[in-house]
Amino acid sequence: MEWMQREHIDTVMRLVDAPLRALALPPGAGLPDAVIHDSWRRCVHQHRLDPTRMQEAVILPQQRVREHRERIEDFLHIARHGLETLYQQVAGMGYCVLLTDERGVTVDFIGDLQVDASLRRAGLYLGADWSEHHAGTCGVGTAIVTGQALTVHRGDHFDATHIPLTCTAAPVHDPLGRLRAILDISALSSPQTKDSQHLALQLVKVYAQHVENANFLRWFQRDWVLKLNPAPEFVDANPEYLLALDAGGHIIGHNRRAQLLLEAERAAPAGGSGARSVIGLPFAALFDARFEEMGRFVASRPSDQRALTLRASGRLLFARAEPPPTRWATGPLAEPAAPRRLPEPLAALSGGDAALDRQIERASRLVDSPISILLTGETGTGKEYFARALHAASQRRSRPYVAVNCAAIPEGLIESELFGHAAGSFTGAAAKGKRGLILEADGGTLFLDEIGDMPAGAQARLLRVLAEREVLPVGATRPVPVNLRVVSATHRDLEARVRAGQFRDDLYYRLNGAHLRLPPLRERRDLDWLLARLLRQATPAGQAVPALSPEAAQWLHAWHWPGNLRELRNVVEYACAVCSGGYIQLGDLPDALLAALQAAPPAPAAAPGAMACPPVGAPADAALLPPQAQLLLQYLRAAQWNVSTVARQLGVARMTLYRRMKRWGLEAPNRQAH
Repeated sequence: MEWMQREHIDTVMRLVDAPLRALALPPGAGLPDAVIHDSWRRCVHQHRLDPTRMQEAVILPQQRVREHRERIEDFLHIARHGLETLYQQVAGMGYCVLLTDERGVTVDFIGDLQVDASLRRAGLYLGADWSEHHAGTCGVGTAIVTGQALTVHRGDHFDATHIPLTCTAAPVHDPLGRLRAILDISALSSPQTKDSQHLALQLVKVYAQHVENANFLRWFQRDWVLKLNPAPEFVDANPEYLLALDAGGHIIGHNRRAQLLLEAERAAPAGGSGARSVIGLPFAALFDARFEEMGRFVASRPSDQRALTLRASGRLLFARAEPPPTRWATGPLAEPAAPRRLPEPLAALSGGDAALDRQIERASRLVDSPISILLTGETGTGKEYFARALHAASQRRSRPYVAVNCAAIPEGLIESELFGHAAGSFTGAAAKGKRGLILEADGGTLFLDEIGDMPAGAQARLLRVLAEREVLPVGATRPVPVNLRVVSATHRDLEARVRAGQFRDDLYYRLNGAHLRLPPLRERRDLDWLLARLLRQATPAGQAVPALSPEAAQWLHAWHWPGNLRELRNVVEYACAVCSGGYIQLGDLPDALLAALQAAPPAPAAAPGAMACPPVGAPADAALLPPQAQLLLQYLRAAQWNVSTVARQLGVARMTLYRRMKRWGLEAPNRQAH
C-alpha cells in the first residue's frame, strides 16, 4: 500500500468521530469541510464501510446496465446533447463526463477511449456504481444524499482507492421535483488544490440545469408553460424559472429553481423552514395575478411590460407565457395507442422478432430528433435498409437521402467527394467546382456507411461539419451552412478503433448520439416472414409466388447465415430462378449451401418465442410510470381523485379517463386500501 493511501486511511479513522470544531488543525492541513466530514461519518456508521479496506470500482454487468438505461431511456436521449456539449468544454483538461441515474449507476459516459483501461479501473465508466453505500464519499453518491452540487477532490474521497480522482457532480431533477440523475465530470488525477475545481463546479451546474430544462419542456409541450427571470432582458433568451400549468390554472410542474423559489415563498409567511409542495396549487395562490390574465405575458408584448409579482414576498419577476397547442387531444395525455403505432417504413422491417422490434420502437421515437444515430451489426444485417426507413418515416422524407460508402471512395478523393471543391482548386478539379455529397444531402439525411473505414483526415473535417453545421469545400474560403440528419453505420468495433488511435474519439461521440444494434439473422425469430417477403419480391409481376417445400424450409432454418440478409436474398432469388412448377424443393437451393449442411442434417426449427407483456392495469409504481401517466397521476392527486373534475380539466370523457387509469394501474388510495 502506498504511503499516501496509508496516510489517507489514518486521517479518515482519526477524524470520522471527532467534531470538526474540536480539531486544532491549521488551514490547509487536510481538514475536510462539513459536507465531506458528514459523509465520512455516514460511510462508517450508516453504510458500514471499512476505511482500511480498499475496494475496486463496482462495474455492473451489461444486462443490469441495460435495465438501468431502459428505465430512463427517454431522458437519456434528451440529456445526450448536453453531455456532448459539456464534454467539448472539458475534454482538453482531462475530464470525462458521466451521467448516473438516481441510484448512482452510470447510464451514459463520454471519455477519452485511448485511456479506456485506466478509466474503467477507476470506475469512470459505463455501468459503474457510485452510490455512497458502495463507493463511499464521492461526487455522485454524496450529491445524491445531500441533494447539492459539490466537488469531491482527491483526499475528500472515503475510499483510499479513489484519492487520485477529482469529481464534480450536480443533481438533475424531474418536473415533479424528484431526483432523476446526477451529471458528473471527473478526472483521473489533479495535482491542484480543491479551489481549482470552482469553475468545473459552475460548469456542471449550468449544464445540469440545461438538461433539466430540456426535459421539462418535453414533458409539458402541450400545456401552459411560464418562463420567468428577474431581468426582463433574459426572460425570453434564458429563463431561470419554469412552471407548467394545466387548463384550470393549477401548477403541474416546475424546474428545480422554480421549486426552491416557490417552496420558500410558501414557507415565508409562516416563518417555517420545511418544504411545502406547490404542485396542484392555483396560479393565483402564488402570484399577484389571475390565471385568466395569462394573455398579457405572451411574447408579443415587450419583455419589460410583462412584470409579475410573487404574492408572499412581493418579489418582481418578468414572465413569458407559452400557451398549449389548440388541439389538446394531441397532448401528452392523449389516449395512447395499444400497441403504439409505428411509422410504416420502420414497422415493415420486422416480422415480429423481439430484439429487432425493440430497436425499431426506439428508432420511432428518434425519427425527427436532431440526435445522430449509429447503426451497428454484422455485414448484411440491413443497416442501410434501416437508415432508409428512418429517413422515410421522418419529416425530412421529401428531402434528399444521400448514402455514402466511406470504404468505397478512394482515400485521395474522399474529401472532395464528401465536402465538394471550388473551381480549379486542384489538378483534375471540375471547372465549375463540385457541391459534394454532404451539401447534396442538405435538408435531408446523410447516411455514412462503413464509417469505421473513413480516413483520419476526413474524420477531422466531418467533425467540424457535425459541430458547426457548415461545410468548407476544398479550396474554398467561406463555409456553406448545411442542415442535415446524420445516420452512420459500421460492422467494426468503433470503440476498439478509438482505443487503437484509428478513429477520433470526439467524432465517435458525435456520431453515437443513439446506438441501435441490428441482430444477425441467426438470432432472429421471424425467418418465415422474411422468406415469404423475399419470395414475393423475387417473383416477377403477374406470376404466382413459388411455394417452399417443408424440407427446403427446414434446411434454411438450420443454416447459420454468415452473410445475413444479403445472403438470404441471394439464396431466395437463386431458388426462384431455378425452381419449376412454382415449388421450391431441396435441390433448388444453391449447391454451396447444401454442401455445407450435408455433414450435419438440420434439426427441426424451434418455434419463434413470444414477447412478454406486463399485465394491463397492474398496480403502478409512480417512479417507473411513463411521463404521461405521471402527469395524469398528478392531476388526480391535485383533484383528490375526483375523476369528473380531471376529465373536465383535460377536456375528455370520464370513460376515456378511466381507461387511461386502468391502463397505467392508477387507483385512488381508498380503493387500493380496500
